[in-house]
Amino acid sequence: MSLTTEPQVDSPRANVVNDILLEVRGLKKHFPVKSGILQRITGQIKAVDGISFQVKRGETFGLVGESGCGKSTAGRTIIRLYEPTGGQIVFAGQDVSQAKERQLKVFRRQVQMVFQDPYSSLNPRKTIHAILTEPFVVHGLYDRAERTERVAQLMQRV
Repeated sequence: MSLTTEPQVDSPRANVVNDILLEVRGLKKHFPVKSGILQRITGQIKAVDGISFQVKRGETFGLVGESGCGKSTAGRTIIRLYEPTGGQIVFAGQDVSQAKERQLKVFRRQVQMVFQDPYSSLNPRKTIHAILTEPFVVHGLYDRAERTERVAQLMQRV
């Protein structure tokens, strides 16, 4: 199934078996190790090597582990900033593992990764309003007044 329209969390497509919103199956991300004058691949760093999990609608999910264990790499691979070496990523019942750039743009409107370091997650030089408004601007969503209203709704909800 391809991402041809924006999958909203409240849409019927999100009501998949057991209300699973995100399913990651056997996800792998390996980076090549190159050496020598010709920079031949001599090995691989297995940053993420076969993780699987499910996140249900309305559930809060955190990925926890030691520094350098692959948490950020896993997140970047799930949102397809990195190409997966293997495995499958299913969001709202749609396989995004092999999605093309146009489909990824739609997918990325629906997902967010929050890093463990608050200083890189929240810019102290920006207001909360500016930080929350930025994704709407990047994705071309809403006009200025609608963005302000949407941010106010989000802040009220939190």
